[in-house]
Amino acid sequence: MSRHFSMIRDFQLADWFTLANAICGTAAIFAAMRFLQEGGVRDLMIGMALIPLAFIFDALDGRVARWRQQSSVLGRELDSLADVISFGVAPAALAYACGMQGGWDAAVLAYFVACGVSRLARYNVTAESLAGGGDKVKYFEGTPIPTSLVLVIVLAVAANGGHLGPKLWLGQLQLGPWQLHPLVLMYLVSGTLMVSKTLRIPKP
Repeated sequence: MSRHFSMIRDFQLADWFTLANAICGTAAIFAAMRFLQEGGVRDLMIGMALIPLAFIFDALDGRVARWRQQSSVLGRELDSLADVISFGVAPAALAYACGMQGGWDAAVLAYFVACGVSRLARYNVTAESLAGGGDKVKYFEGTPIPTSLVLVIVLAVAANGGHLGPKLWLGQLQLGPWQLHPLVLMYLVSGTLMVSKTLRIPKP
């Protein structure tokens, strides 16, 4: 007889850290939505603060898995799914909340998320070959998706100085039917670097 919640009972300790990462990212998205509803900058800043916390949980899950020697395919998939939320969708939602709401902005933010999803999917497929027969991947192809933390830090500095909406750094441009906030181009660069196959970064 199968047990209720048998999947959850099979989670390792590291998997709970991964889920904490996903919860932080989800809460950051909710905070961005609340800011758009009520306009409280405090909500926005809380959402941004949750991304570094997600980064900490993301770092801890790997360390805990190695410490307990309990790495698994399930854990790797969980990690990727959590990273998509916390370092892909959440940073894009925070950027939108900060004022990057033009048509071109939305296209760039969608591109950024798609790059993050693609980069994680490629990593999961190629992790075994990148490990070179060992247990640990030796380098990253393209920048890891958690590097989007840098984008959130930039947004936090801007928000803290009141540079939101019409006051967003670098202003806005009208290109054809849609608006573009030049600051969103940092998401374009970040996404492009994530899907690069020629950029190789040694993994610590």
